[in-house]
Amino acid sequence: MDRNRGTTAGARTRADAEARTRSGAETRPSRHPRTIAVLAYDGVRLLDVTAPLEVFSTATVLGARYTVRLLSPSGGEVTTSAGTRLLTDPAEAEAGHVHTLLVPGSPGLPHRIPPGLLETLRTLHGRSWRTASVCTGAFALAEAGLLKGRRAATHWRYATTLAHRHPDIDVDGDAIFVRDGRTYTSAGVSAGLDLALALVEADEGAGLAREVARDLVVYLQRPGGQSQFSVASRTPPPRHDALASLVQSIAADPAADHSLPELARRAGLSARHLTRLFNEQIGQPPAGHVESIRLEAAQHLLDSGASVTSAARLSGLGSDETLRRAFLRHLGVTPSAYRARFRTSAPVREPTDGPDHG
Repeated sequence: MDRNRGTTAGARTRADAEARTRSGAETRPSRHPRTIAVLAYDGVRLLDVTAPLEVFSTATVLGARYTVRLLSPSGGEVTTSAGTRLLTDPAEAEAGHVHTLLVPGSPGLPHRIPPGLLETLRTLHGRSWRTASVCTGAFALAEAGLLKGRRAATHWRYATTLAHRHPDIDVDGDAIFVRDGRTYTSAGVSAGLDLALALVEADEGAGLAREVARDLVVYLQRPGGQSQFSVASRTPPPRHDALASLVQSIAADPAADHSLPELARRAGLSARHLTRLFNEQIGQPPAGHVESIRLEAAQHLLDSGASVTSAARLSGLGSDETLRRAFLRHLGVTPSAYRARFRTSAPVREPTDGPDHG
């Protein structure tokens, strides 16, 4: 990749510009560099700040027109949740137009909004072309009234909290990022990369965004949503003893008979009562939870080099077609595509037991 491309950005031809417009870049004039204002504060998560900064700075090297500013309500040093200190400019120094305002998250933000953050956020939002948040930064946007009546994403761990606290927000607990009008919100931590790449694509077109992704060795569009991450880590601990025992048995042997009648029999409860407990304490019906566990088991099998047919059988999903539908529904990719992208470099050797259908 030619990292000197930025020095020849002014020599792009009309055909290049037209191609970028056709590929999806915003047509808003960009005679001047777009100002990206990242709003930091004490306790901010370091990667929430640095991941988008890396995307926009790499895009600039590759020919995009960005000026990145790291701001805070008062300026000076802010201390991240990792203990690293960042030097910021005061937000009032950015008196001109802000193209993109980006609000990172922090572990403490769902519980406490730092002093001055909301006032600064509202002021900068009023000057911005678009406003975005990473991870729990959505809580600051929500408290500032910027997400009312909109769809929004945040870290899966806090999605329910955000929805309960702000019932006027349509919270998507699975999306990597969500755009609603000129407001963007994203999931946890590394999703800041996905969000920033999407913003670069909107500004500069898919071609340059793809170059940035290649330079950073990440996906331009990562497959799947937050549901691809550990089911156990996303499942709240059941309060009902019988339900806790069932959840453990499902995780221990995903391929066993976990039909609703069988689960109800093992729990000593009616199917209706058991379904109500699952919905109340797990957040989804029994069949949905079982499918999530089986999907994760299939992912692990494919990661280890198992064929699609073996993964379908050993995970309890049964057939190749059932596995394929589950992968497309939850992850947005076929099992074969997932296997090709994510399997380990030393696959498990196993007998061939059927065709490997995608």
